Amino acid sequence: MTLPQAFSLSSPLPQWPQVTGQDFASGIVNLGEIEVRKVTAFEFVWNSNIGKPVAFYKPVGIPDGFHILGHYCQPSDKPLWGFVLVVREVETGSSERTNNEKFPALKNPLDYMLVWCSNAGRRELTIGSAYFWMPQPPEGYCALGYLVTNRPEKPNLDEMICVRADLTDRCQPYRLLLGATSVNPQFPFQVWSLRPCDRGMLGKGVSVGAFFCTSCWNKGEELPVVCLKNMNPMLPAMPRLHQIHALIQHYGPTVFFHPEEVYLPSSVDWFFNNGALLCTKGVCAGEAIDAGGSNIPGGGTNDGEFWIDLPSDDRRDFVKHGDLNSAKLYVHVKPALGGTFTDIAMWVFCPFNGPSTLKIGMTSRAFSRVGEHVCDWEHFTLRICNFSGELWSIYFSQHSGGKWVDACELEYINGNKAIVYASKNGHACYPHPGTYIQGSSKIGVGIRNDAARSNLYVDSSVQYEIVAAEYLGDAVTEPQWLQFMRQWGPKIVYDSKTEFDKMLNTLPRGLRNPFGYLIKKLPVELYGQEGPTGPKEKNNWIGDERW
Repeated sequence: MTLPQAFSLSSPLPQWPQVTGQDFASGIVNLGEIEVRKVTAFEFVWNSNIGKPVAFYKPVGIPDGFHILGHYCQPSDKPLWGFVLVVREVETGSSERTNNEKFPALKNPLDYMLVWCSNAGRRELTIGSAYFWMPQPPEGYCALGYLVTNRPEKPNLDEMICVRADLTDRCQPYRLLLGATSVNPQFPFQVWSLRPCDRGMLGKGVSVGAFFCTSCWNKGEELPVVCLKNMNPMLPAMPRLHQIHALIQHYGPTVFFHPEEVYLPSSVDWFFNNGALLCTKGVCAGEAIDAGGSNIPGGGTNDGEFWIDLPSDDRRDFVKHGDLNSAKLYVHVKPALGGTFTDIAMWVFCPFNGPSTLKIGMTSRAFSRVGEHVCDWEHFTLRICNFSGELWSIYFSQHSGGKWVDACELEYINGNKAIVYASKNGHACYPHPGTYIQGSSKIGVGIRNDAARSNLYVDSSVQYEIVAAEYLGDAVTEPQWLQFMRQWGPKIVYDSKTEFDKMLNTLPRGLRNPFGYLIKKLPVELYGQEGPTGPKEKNNWIGDERW
């Protein structure tokens, strides 16, 4: 079997601007008592050849003084694109070590336990099979990964390192990579990728890139392995403002809108300058929003006391269609995975979200109003590796959910700038052109999202504005409109049930019940009941993306 080739971005990385005493793109991240490096050079160990094959690798080229925390694995049908962290202890001030004088940050394991071998159930242990070993840590220490070997002999104790428990954090299984139960039911085996439990802008969990494997774990049980915790409040590897600009100018995606899109984006300023209204509960007439949005109430909660609306005069229809020339991406920069990565969230604003289209088998039926709402906020997020400044992945927001796509699976335009496709009318973000169904692919019924390339686009590497980067203190002044925590759009007064009933009645009887169930499961914003809240009110502003 041909093993995957290592992936690299099409264009060389620039020399990122450097700051004295700051570690962005320096190859190392200080986590307090320990510091870590990212290793992407691997030596192949074993390929599963079970179901969807998974390849297992040993990190090589470990810098002097650093120690392995675990081995790496990934699907064999993808380009080699991953990492593991290696770790070393650093000297700290005596006051920081007072409580742990006798307990170094790192210790070798006491022993190894065989978790599973690929010839389980056979009489003889054979060389060339795979043996999965879990380190047995000393008391007060934790294991962070597993070793994979081709021999039945236990690995040497100095091949791995364990970390003091207070420098670690809980992690959780993320994606099932390998399930070998079907091959030998008496010897079940699963391999999962891992992610920290404590994620988001304030999260301290640091992914080490290792995997979790088990032959006896049940969902909900605590894992025998952990991740690292960033104990350094200074976040020295996070980029400074001029470095952020350099990253955006190098990686900023081009957002393509559908060739038939009529509800285009605009800048928030353009929207305000063209008659947008601030409406107050119990007051008939809306108040014109001034150019800077200074009369918009900030803070509070989404209590229904205020909302934003389109102009009430003859500009209403004009404003619905946006203004591509003024459009820009609004950028929120925040730490990710304990400050070892940077998330650059890019928000696009559209004055109006158009009606949805229902796909039923091979046919499509456009709603007249279902799915419409005033204003639309969608986003995508670039995840940047703070060790090197590489683009690692992009999160594509799709209505109330979304997905991460690795850099090796993206489309690019003009060097290392990725392409983002915004769907027709709804502006959900996708990595490739096509028709995406939000619903049930099994019965072929759902809301249709069409994405395609056109001459309608916004280049975010040029047309952007950084609106928030909390970790930089007062380096970024947040606009007043960002503090508005209520709806950008009123409640819609039309009866969506009538349109759904009409659709149901045209379906074959066998599809009516499944489709009716599907309708109840669709996100509320597709019903067009009310405008969305702004970016800062979303739970992924502080929290992690919904993955």
